[in-house]
Amino acid sequence: MIRILLSIVFIILMSCSPDSREYEKSFDIPLMKQNEEFRLAGEYDSLVNLNKRYYRKAQKMGYKDGKALCYINLARVNISLENYQKSNILFSDAQEILEDSDNTLHKAIFYNYYGRLNSELKRIDKAFEYNNEALINAEKSKDSELKRIALYNVYTQQGDYYTQKKNPKAALEYFQKARKLDQTGIADCAISDYIYMHKNRDSAYKYITNAYDKMILRKREDAVALNIHTIMGEYYLYYNEHDKAEKEFLRALEIDKKTRRIFAQYTKYIYNDLRTLYEATGNKEKAYFYLNAYTEAKNKTNAAVLATINQDMESFITEAKTDAKKHKSKVQWVVFLSFAVLSLLAIYTWRIIDTLRKRKAVLKSEAEYLKNRINDNSQEELIEMAKKNDPEFLSCFKEVYPGYIDKLLAINPGLETSEQVFCAMLKLHFSSKEIANYTLVQHRTIQQKKYRIRKKMNIPTETDIYVFFDSIK
Repeated sequence: MIRILLSIVFIILMSCSPDSREYEKSFDIPLMKQNEEFRLAGEYDSLVNLNKRYYRKAQKMGYKDGKALCYINLARVNISLENYQKSNILFSDAQEILEDSDNTLHKAIFYNYYGRLNSELKRIDKAFEYNNEALINAEKSKDSELKRIALYNVYTQQGDYYTQKKNPKAALEYFQKARKLDQTGIADCAISDYIYMHKNRDSAYKYITNAYDKMILRKREDAVALNIHTIMGEYYLYYNEHDKAEKEFLRALEIDKKTRRIFAQYTKYIYNDLRTLYEATGNKEKAYFYLNAYTEAKNKTNAAVLATINQDMESFITEAKTDAKKHKSKVQWVVFLSFAVLSLLAIYTWRIIDTLRKRKAVLKSEAEYLKNRINDNSQEELIEMAKKNDPEFLSCFKEVYPGYIDKLLAINPGLETSEQVFCAMLKLHFSSKEIANYTLVQHRTIQQKKYRIRKKMNIPTETDIYVFFDSIK
């Protein structure tokens, strides 16, 4: 009799726990491909509706991992909008589901984009850690179309992190790996931008032209094209081909407007590039116009788009919670029935529940820890002050890093205030390009400042300047 009852319960539980691998072709790939098309086109309303539809589909199928993918997709949109708090909430919902998943590919997708969030928050070491976790999980997975998509994104992020860690050889290696899996031209763009920063004009032109040709062939007018036009414009600007640069930047602005400025970082960079262009050509009126546009874009988000996105996100989260309650009620009924017919297994069942309760307590503790980390705004406020070129930045830096400036002055008492600010930004791992953008100066000026700081602080040529400032505790 017990054997028969066990068989019944096993059938019930199996019907509630489908094998997610069966859904890769019918669920995962169609969702992720369509989501990426909407994301690159800036069609966030279509993207939200797509993920709502697939979330309901996953709910009916009992496919928990499918719901996690929907959370991840919506979290990515919020990263692009610099809406990091909402993004973190959605990632937490995905993480809660994937904790119990045995699908290493889904975990790879999660860790890769969660690493991207940490990168945007200037937590580069954490971002690198999560990306390595994504790479490990992806490599464990069986070969499939979804794995190739995931690996392309992981390789691209890995290349970016190695660039920020000043490891050019490893960065280029991962960009080249991404290029083998890429049909869009994004990897070519990344390689071109990287080589351009290392002053190899011919190689940079080869890769950006390849990306540009792919864009024209596919008639792209999305975020991929936005990136390509911007990089091409910066290439022309650096080599004083001003007419060509202007054409590319203005085309990038048109696409930025078409994609509803969801990719917030591009808007301000293009304005700054145009400001630099018109300063170089002596058009003071236009240079002043784009300086104001850059400052305004840098200091505020697109409130209208963000408000709509937040409304859509709240709607999705509310619907998800309602579905979760219904699902929980159904699961409780199944558990109750199982207890009723399998009373002889009560002790064993109790041990399982007790283990799950402890596990839930651990997850809750970790969630609280993550929440506290997010709420600790001192480091993030400091970074935002640096981005805004805030006069109070140095004072705030001294509070967050007490005694740090004093140690620099002990090495060279002659450091000027502006040089102290520059050293503080290097300590925060801002790249030369970022410092140039935020302080409104040319990239080559920053390189000259780095050279002067090396001399003043007696930093050997073979020593990475970022490693030097990190070594001062």
